Amino acid sequence: MDTTPHNFSTLFAQLGLENDKENIERFVASHKLDSNLAIKNAPFWSPSQKMFIQESLHEDGDWSEMIDQLDNLLRN
Repeated sequence: MDTTPHNFSTLFAQLGLENDKENIERFVASHKLDSNLAIKNAPFWSPSQKMFIQESLHEDGDWSEMIDQLDNLLRN
């Protein structure tokens, strides 16, 4: 059973990104998605990050809610 808290800090850690508040805010400010681009297809993901996002969303896994929230932030 996965007892990892599912928040932005742990999502960014799962993606291999700096996961402190300042780096998360910097990432969101510097990466934006067009309205017609799915988050899994964003050009800034590495192949392994893209696969993690794609699999999580496909399986409606534990991380899908946080990925959806990140998607919304990247569109604002």
